[in-house]
Amino acid sequence: MVFDKLIAILGRVKPNVDIANISMDSRLVADLGIDSLSMMLLAISVEDEFGIEFGDDTNFSTVKEICEFVAGKSGLAV
Repeated sequence: MVFDKLIAILGRVKPNVDIANISMDSRLVADLGIDSLSMMLLAISVEDEFGIEFGDDTNFSTVKEICEFVAGKSGLAV
């Protein structure tokens, strides 16, 4: 559930990325080309979608890390 919604959000934030190729192991910077602006947009979109907040010290490098964080905060399945 979280993964599917996250994929949709990534498709909006980075429309040039083929979402069919995104997996749990996809690296945000190296594989998806997420830069600091895209990361900010991603964080805002995820917070709005799931009704959670990221802390100032939150740092993710893979899709899986985001999914696990969101699942832990929201109680939804990854």
